[in-house]
Amino acid sequence: MAGALDKNYEKAGYHARQSWGHRPALVLIDFAKAYFDPDAPLFGGQGCQTALENSAVLADAARAAGVPVVFTEVKYQPGGSDGGAFYAKVPALSCFDAGTETQELAPPLEMKEGDILITKQYPSGFFGTSLASTLHFMKVDTVLLCGVTTSGCVRATCIDSISHGFVTLVVEDGVGDRAEEPHRANLFDMSAKYADLLNTQDAIAYFKNLKT
Repeated sequence: MAGALDKNYEKAGYHARQSWGHRPALVLIDFAKAYFDPDAPLFGGQGCQTALENSAVLADAARAAGVPVVFTEVKYQPGGSDGGAFYAKVPALSCFDAGTETQELAPPLEMKEGDILITKQYPSGFFGTSLASTLHFMKVDTVLLCGVTTSGCVRATCIDSISHGFVTLVVEDGVGDRAEEPHRANLFDMSAKYADLLNTQDAIAYFKNLKT
């Protein structure tokens, strides 16, 4: 069965590699304390922790190379009156109510001068936000995604990224999920249809080569 499936994907041309551009941006998706607090309902465990640590390294490398660093955050009015059906569907989203500690950015990540913050209420960093307009104005052609969770907001942002015309790359050790199975399944599917996969060291090398 596996062999037949591989042939099916090969016949469709899935997992084809893209031509990466010369004006990338790094988008860091929803690294809130909610995913790193064992007492929080959204706690993501080691997969999310690894993504956080690698993303902190990559953010510094991006800044050093002059690559824009964009953070997304989820934030709601207390009680979720601006959260719509998504907030109603997932009660744990109350972790992102304004003023709660779990809504805050998790260390060691920190916003630095020149970084951009996009606030959202729904899974995709593009939906209902200025992210696409901001990236297009900066003439960004390639978007690298890190964040949590792989099967949720990362995937949603990935699909919208390519839909907005950006070459999209997912840093596979810079994204995480609370379980390995959805993490791996969604990486596979994003690679097949929407994005190229690379690791943190590949991304750092890509940034360094922009200077040459």
